[in-house]
Amino acid sequence: MRLAITSGEPAGIGPDLLLGIANDPGFTPPAELVVLGDRDVFAARATALGLPFDWPETESEGTAHAEPGFRFRHLPTANPVTPGRLDPVNARHVLDLLDHAADGCLDGRYDAIVTAPLHKGVINDAGVAFSGHTEYLAHRVGGHPVMMLTAGSLRVALATTHLPLADVPEAITGEVLDEVLDILHRSMVDWLGKDRPRLLVAGLNPHAGESGHLGDEEIRVIGPALEAARARGIQAIGPLPADTLFTPRHLDGADAVLAMYHDQGLPVLKYAGFGRAVNVTLGLPIIRTSVDHGTALDLAGSGRAEHGSLAAAIALACERIAARAA
Repeated sequence: MRLAITSGEPAGIGPDLLLGIANDPGFTPPAELVVLGDRDVFAARATALGLPFDWPETESEGTAHAEPGFRFRHLPTANPVTPGRLDPVNARHVLDLLDHAADGCLDGRYDAIVTAPLHKGVINDAGVAFSGHTEYLAHRVGGHPVMMLTAGSLRVALATTHLPLADVPEAITGEVLDEVLDILHRSMVDWLGKDRPRLLVAGLNPHAGESGHLGDEEIRVIGPALEAARARGIQAIGPLPADTLFTPRHLDGADAVLAMYHDQGLPVLKYAGFGRAVNVTLGLPIIRTSVDHGTALDLAGSGRAEHGSLAAAIALACERIAARAA
């Protein structure tokens, strides 16, 4: 197996995470891990952290006979990098990493992508409309992206991703829910090997709308979409009030939760497993996993960045590759 690992925002902790995990005696690379980044940035960060950096440059990226270990693919930044200091001129570098990785998955050079964190704001400051890894990769490779985070047995998918809260109700349509539920169902069938995975679906409004007194999206949109999903053989339970959905009574036996928007589902998951959770994108023709945190500019070059989530993301990518090949 060969994974492309994008190092993300060069002024953030992406290089720290990769240098740290490569020098962790408790971590054994489960595949060939091709790190995409600027070699000068990594060399300087390694010096700051007091860590060795001697990964060979990869010249051949065919999928055959990939040996476990770290390799490097040099893609230069436009400007020199100072840890913790964003530079919009280097935004194109971050997107170049994603483009190279995505194109490599499509043409067979890589079996999956693992992404270190990037900074959405500086990419937008550079004049590129950008809402996140999930949407960018979908635009590059096709498919309908469904964002899911996992922490142990808790899996939380999102009906909408990086939207202002005011835009969420309009974005939740019957067509969107049909597609998201189909993708989530198929992904859990493939992932877990179950014929009818149990999916819990949150309502949008407090108390799932309180029979229409606190909003009617559950009656007009979400409820009918769930009825249609059940008619297609999907075990979709809801709409359930989000404030009680994440309790043992509901979660016991559940295979995944579908939340309606980003901050409805992810605070619970990150509370349960921050630092070891994994972001995985469903609905794409390629496999992509990521860390569960941001660029942590204040930690860049400090030696305090923790790579537990990166290790989990690499492990899950390998698991998904094996499941797809089975």
